[in-house]
Amino acid sequence: MKEREVVEYIEQISGLGIVPGLGSIRELCERLGNPQQSLRFVHVAGTNGKGSVSAYIGAALKSGGYRVGRYISPVIFEYREKIQVNDRYITREALGRLAEQVRQACDGMTAEGWPQPTAFEVETAMAFLYFREKSCDIVVLETGMGGLLDATNIIDSTVLAVITSVSMDHMRFLGNSLEEIAAQKAGILKKGVPAVSAKQQPEAEKVIAERAAELHCPLTVAEPAGITHVRYGLEKQRFSYGGLAGLEIPLAGKYQVENGALAVEALKILGEQGFPLTEQKLRQGLMQTVWDGRFTVAGRRPFFIIDGAHNEDGAKRLAESLEFYFTNKRIIYIMGVLKDKEYGKMIALTHALADQIITVAPPDNPRALPAYELAREAAKFHSDVTAVDSPEEAVEMAGLLAG
Repeated sequence: MKEREVVEYIEQISGLGIVPGLGSIRELCERLGNPQQSLRFVHVAGTNGKGSVSAYIGAALKSGGYRVGRYISPVIFEYREKIQVNDRYITREALGRLAEQVRQACDGMTAEGWPQPTAFEVETAMAFLYFREKSCDIVVLETGMGGLLDATNIIDSTVLAVITSVSMDHMRFLGNSLEEIAAQKAGILKKGVPAVSAKQQPEAEKVIAERAAELHCPLTVAEPAGITHVRYGLEKQRFSYGGLAGLEIPLAGKYQVENGALAVEALKILGEQGFPLTEQKLRQGLMQTVWDGRFTVAGRRPFFIIDGAHNEDGAKRLAESLEFYFTNKRIIYIMGVLKDKEYGKMIALTHALADQIITVAPPDNPRALPAYELAREAAKFHSDVTAVDSPEEAVEMAGLLAG
């Protein structure tokens, strides 16, 4: 299969939607020789911060000389970004070859009466095959959604479970309370395997701690109170944590310092689990982390910031960072959302900082909310809202408005 054919195949089976459960992915991986069983994993779940924390961990391990696989969800720039080894995207040749192998296994399943595996299950299986093929020392594996019934949770060779900030999102699948959602995220914990968690809201913290105790998982919490000597910046941020002074990270956003501290805790535990790093390599890895699309400076004069906030907690953190870095500055929003997100709450939390709002539909996505519908919602909160037809038009208009 060519890359275009792979993407078309994935789009075609995406129509099946999300089907939580592990029966189908277990059968699929069984037919592919259970590639996941020859790998070791850092399994990462959470509502916000998964990608950033995974990026820090992956960069530090790579800096230490390990061959690191990363499985990312969702992707931002191109399809092959989803599966990486040492920051290099899966090759087009490997993508086509492995997709064909997985499709044949899926066809065999459906011929025997199994349901067609979902797009995420197919992608997860492809990732396992690629990471085995590339002989990865360790894989930093992000859940797609939840944890307990997520396709990634068929793994049984986790060396560390990481739970980032837990908040309300995907309620249709994960539950309508913080406790229910936290229980799904805590589903990645494995018996006796160490876990590290961000400081959670009390309801989520209780659920995660109780589950860790049940499974005899040593649980470490990255305490924000332990973060000191913070110097925020758009190009570089500096902080001290866990006995390490003057750690530097290149990712902007006020919340990134807490993500960095969580990664430091994870890396310390990985050192005890057979993946030691010198302090120099840990520092070097943090500073070399790349994670575009998360409060990323894409342009200057005027500043152009790209951020992927897509739920209530993400919107709060985005508003905090905008207020912090751009106090008393005129801010123009370009906003696009998926229709299954709580965009009303997101607008309510961020609208006050905007001088003007331009709405656009995310391109090439069947879940995209039309720009005019988003504009209609935004107009309930803000007096200056314009809907446009494309991201290009939105950027051009924003540039003219900025002057």
